[in-house]
Amino acid sequence: MTGMETESFLYREKFPVGSKVRIKDAAQLEEFKRTWKLHHPISSEQIACGGRLDSVVSVGFYHGGDVLYQLQSAPGTWHEELLEST
Repeated sequence: MTGMETESFLYREKFPVGSKVRIKDAAQLEEFKRTWKLHHPISSEQIACGGRLDSVVSVGFYHGGDVLYQLQSAPGTWHEELLEST
């Protein structure tokens, strides 16, 4: 695999810009907050958004391939595992 092929494999989002998503429920968000020790921890403001429907407005990638999202209404940066398809 070439460097370019490796990069496109690592950096692939599940929810492209414009996708409708559901934020996982507050209990799942609380568990993530309790166990996640790396970049972009989630806030209490974000936990209050549990279960809400929203739309992806931007997608970014943390070094190593973690996919991070900005949503239209919910505040903060969202990890891909905190979102699900509608």
